[in-house]
Amino acid sequence: MDYLETLNPSQRAAVTAPFGPVLVLAGPGSGKTRVLTYRIAYLIGVLGMRPFHIMAVTFTNKAAREMESRIAAVLGNQARGVTVGTFHAVCARILRREAEHLPFDANFAIADTDDQRRLVKSVLQELNLDPKRHSPNAMHAAISRLKNEGYFPEDFEPTSVGEERVRQIFDAYQKRLLASNLLDFDDLLLWTRYLLLHVPAARERYARRFQHLLVDEFQDTNMVQYDLVRLLGGHHRNIFVVGDADQSIYRWRGADYRNVSRFEKDFPDAQVVMLEQNYRSTQTILDAAMAVLAPLQGKHPKRLYTDRGRGEKIVVQRTYDDRQEARYVVETIATMIAGGQARPGDFAIMYRINAQSRVLEEAFLRAGLPYRLVGAQRFYGRREVKDVIAYLRLAHNPADEPSLMRVVGVPPRGIGTKTLATLRTVAQRAGLAPGTLLLHMAAAPADYQSAFGARAFKALLPFAQQLAQWYEASLSTPPVALMDMILQAVGYKAYITDDTEEGEDRWNNVEELRRLAARYEDEGLGAFLEEVALVSDQDTLKDDEDSPILLTLHAAKGLEFRYVFIVGLVEGVLPHSRSWEDHEEMAEERRLFYVGITRAKDRLFLTYPEERTWYGYSEPTEPSRFLDEIPHELLTGNDLERRKEAVAWAPARWEPEPAAEKVVQRFKAGDRIRHPRWGEGMIIGSRIRDGAEVVDVVFESVGLKRLDAALARLEKV
Repeated sequence: MDYLETLNPSQRAAVTAPFGPVLVLAGPGSGKTRVLTYRIAYLIGVLGMRPFHIMAVTFTNKAAREMESRIAAVLGNQARGVTVGTFHAVCARILRREAEHLPFDANFAIADTDDQRRLVKSVLQELNLDPKRHSPNAMHAAISRLKNEGYFPEDFEPTSVGEERVRQIFDAYQKRLLASNLLDFDDLLLWTRYLLLHVPAARERYARRFQHLLVDEFQDTNMVQYDLVRLLGGHHRNIFVVGDADQSIYRWRGADYRNVSRFEKDFPDAQVVMLEQNYRSTQTILDAAMAVLAPLQGKHPKRLYTDRGRGEKIVVQRTYDDRQEARYVVETIATMIAGGQARPGDFAIMYRINAQSRVLEEAFLRAGLPYRLVGAQRFYGRREVKDVIAYLRLAHNPADEPSLMRVVGVPPRGIGTKTLATLRTVAQRAGLAPGTLLLHMAAAPADYQSAFGARAFKALLPFAQQLAQWYEASLSTPPVALMDMILQAVGYKAYITDDTEEGEDRWNNVEELRRLAARYEDEGLGAFLEEVALVSDQDTLKDDEDSPILLTLHAAKGLEFRYVFIVGLVEGVLPHSRSWEDHEEMAEERRLFYVGITRAKDRLFLTYPEERTWYGYSEPTEPSRFLDEIPHELLTGNDLERRKEAVAWAPARWEPEPAAEKVVQRFKAGDRIRHPRWGEGMIIGSRIRDGAEVVDVVFESVGLKRLDAALARLEKV
């Protein structure tokens, strides 16, 4: 129990809390990973719980790996058997074990975002729907939102023509997934919830097995994940959740920070522990963060404090334009490195939207300084890597239609659009997926010759025979050996390489994927494919690269750096313009800035340009309102005089307030409306929530938006 001596009183209270529901409200940098790790160590090492009965879930593979390594460091082999993983990875494991109860096979593949969007486009073509009127991205977002709220197509009851169209697309999309033995990311959660709700024996088995359930980043759970926590932890009620509603920044993908308060309502006997001592940042940085957060303090207000001292003041730098802003960032970094104050890897440059990285990248390139970019084209998003993964997915699961369509012409083998259309038609008549039909063709060519023209059959048969060989090999061959077999059979190296440096880089990426696959010799192909499907931007960050990192504020969650620059702090960017008319959106923008500030350990630089170039045009800017909320005594830099003047004389900017309780519902699903900025759209959902009429609108210009109807100035068309 020596590790308990390293904890502060609040951490120790959380780690040693008695059995039952526990809610740990953990401020940034307060040691929540340590608390989760030591809680597991305490359960096993002191209370004698068997590791097999403990599950810990988090949101990224990086966080799960860190938790596993920390538990092993404390307990060694005693910790073997604890279930640790992301929500999606844990659910995937459960679904593979319980596939006999579900409408898909245990070797299902996980459709990535590109696969999902291609399927939606294919469904729109199949239904003869105009993609301009029914934007594939908007329809994909609407489907994901419905899944995050717990709906399958048959559960969703449309109340308008517009909602009926969404349901129709949703239904066809879901059928295409199942026909290909595919699940999308939302399905991993949704089908697990379905299993636990509708198969009592499975629910009993897992709820009894996991006597202790620990959940990291609880504020980022959506409603389906919240239901999973209750279903898995409901039997023993030993649910230990760690979260901070003030760090909830993923509302756009279904996260609901109100799950923290729901937990308190559903488990009124829950012990609440607050972690307020920060081990990361200086007090100056924490005071600035709390000033920005002040308007959102709720039931459990917190005061972050540290023993690290005041630290240096926060630099607020005003520049003429965004190019000068980028030069200031690069020159400051170069000066600090040259002066021996810092290493290149100590720096992070954060921004609100990906497009802001361009001028920063140009400045780094001009200065000849290396950098890392998070959230750009990731390794697993490169063409050659996706090709090889698609081949492996197809060998593992021949019913995987998106993978088949990706590789059937890579390299070209004379199989054209007409042949593929015939293949789909023949497969549909036989009640088979196209890839499955190819396996049948390889086994009995004569039975299928008449179904295709001579030319199409001649092109398809060799590929069908190769696929049959790969499928058989996949059942017993390690991933790297199977990869070598496929690449050699199709001549992929000759196809992807040429005499250019780019061709060499492509093959190097394939070789890197091969090295990654070699790690899965024991776990097998399924484990390797699952790992690459569920990888996130943060998971691709290499800790051993010593260069500054460029990343969005959303991607920075959970990370920390000695020196942080947050750039582009102007109205319309942070806070984003879409938040101006929506109280909840504005609150999330505030939390996003708070998260960015609290990534900094030693120094924080906040910058903004007086002009920015946007879509080829220069326009004047206004400093972010959030800058004016930071007490001036915490600041230094060339913006300080303007900042003092703004606080003394400038009128307060208007922010949307929460709507009053009595609200008349003015809109209904199916209404055509016009917005002053985004133009015409259709309402696909309307409800009264938290004293406001909230509407979901699919705009022809920007896709799906959720708005406060009272603030959005909508007109019926």
